[in-house]
Amino acid sequence: MVHQYKNNGYNIVLDVNSGMVHVVDDLIYDIIELYNQADRNEKHLAAEQAKEAIIHKITEKYSKEEYTDLFAEYITEGNTASDAVSAAVKEAVSDIEELINDGALFTEDIYENYISEFKSRSTVVKALCLHIAHDCNLACKYCFAEEGEYQGRRALMSYEVGKQALDFLIANSGNRKNLEVDFFGGEPLMNFEVVKKLVEYGREQEKLHNKKFRFTLTTNGILLNDEVMEFANKEMANVVLSIDGRKEINDLMRPSRNGKGSYDIILPKFEKVAESRNQNNYYVRGTFTHNNLDFSEDVIHLAELGFKQISVEPVVALPEESYAIKEEDVEKVYEEYDKLAAYILQKKKAGEGFNFFHFMIDLSGGPCVAKRLSGCGSGTEYMAVTPWGDLYPCHQFVGEEKYLMGNVFEGVKTPELQEEFKCCNVYSKEKCKDCFAKFYCSGGCAANSYKFHGSIHDAYDIGCQLERKRVECALMIKAAEADL
Repeated sequence: MVHQYKNNGYNIVLDVNSGMVHVVDDLIYDIIELYNQADRNEKHLAAEQAKEAIIHKITEKYSKEEYTDLFAEYITEGNTASDAVSAAVKEAVSDIEELINDGALFTEDIYENYISEFKSRSTVVKALCLHIAHDCNLACKYCFAEEGEYQGRRALMSYEVGKQALDFLIANSGNRKNLEVDFFGGEPLMNFEVVKKLVEYGREQEKLHNKKFRFTLTTNGILLNDEVMEFANKEMANVVLSIDGRKEINDLMRPSRNGKGSYDIILPKFEKVAESRNQNNYYVRGTFTHNNLDFSEDVIHLAELGFKQISVEPVVALPEESYAIKEEDVEKVYEEYDKLAAYILQKKKAGEGFNFFHFMIDLSGGPCVAKRLSGCGSGTEYMAVTPWGDLYPCHQFVGEEKYLMGNVFEGVKTPELQEEFKCCNVYSKEKCKDCFAKFYCSGGCAANSYKFHGSIHDAYDIGCQLERKRVECALMIKAAEADL
């Protein structure tokens, strides 16, 4: 499978199965497009007639006077412009054949059999999202956690439940040494004393069980103070700071319980956190909605404030919500991603670059094959824990009783649910099979699929469209960086 597109002056050809990215001129781009339209045998030049047809069609197009200057180097004494075009086209076809023979273009999918092997592996848990507080001091309008309540009651996790959660993680992690725990909510700093005690307990257990905990914290910033910052800088591998961008946008969607905005309270604290962490190992993380489809301005606002690690993501909401991203908004969002990509390149050229989470892509390493095929590991390697110890596939499933998997005291009681999530991958989803972005999004979010289609084996359609655009922008940025 090959995906072609043009962005910001670059002609980009992605060989989906190998992950190879080619930046090509117009001639090669057009020839590959004809190969792409051919059937499988023709792509691999089993039919010489097909190759000749491609050469003839391209030669005819590029023999027009408007293209003459492109082939000046091929024009010699006794060699006409038509001869020059023919020579250039044949050379381009030869280059494409070489890429095909080298396994860099029109490669076969070799991963479908791998997923069967992956599904037969024994399951180990490597990460927990601890809902340390089902309560919040903000009233964010788009919150899937319903102001921290998660379709249930307000509650704070006790030390005993949290301690048992860490014990559960250690006991179910097999030989895996590195384990991850995210302190989440609601607002986790409403239960900060328990956070501190659990980190202390985790550090003790590391030595006893040859494990290493990577703790992270997600906070809205209202309760951030010097004590919290000092603790986070010592113990938290990453800190996620929630802010939506410009003051008017943030305060519209992220008010306090009394209706007042949060921007003026949290911004100076977030700036201090970012600097105290040397602009690394944190994110300012926002959500854009139908109310700010010009969200690139919010990313730019945060970048101009000096933040170097930024994530602003589309809201996931059912169409009846006034703030939901709707189908008619998609083209505008595309334009904003293109605008943002151009701005990021401008900043990089000026030596003022920053990371935008959704444009970060690793072409040389990146996720392992299992991750590329199956995604985040929700319901198998990763689970969420409620304040009273119930286990769910992830934080977005909390409160959905059909997805209650067990508890940290008794373990997983629904192995059939765990198996269902284990079988959820890009090959179990019909919409993923012919999608060029499938090895980058790994099939998308299971919770979003369930929210919109009632099944984890489907895909959230608008989310898919936006993901494909983000991948295109990310690859274009990589191509442009090679020219910097």
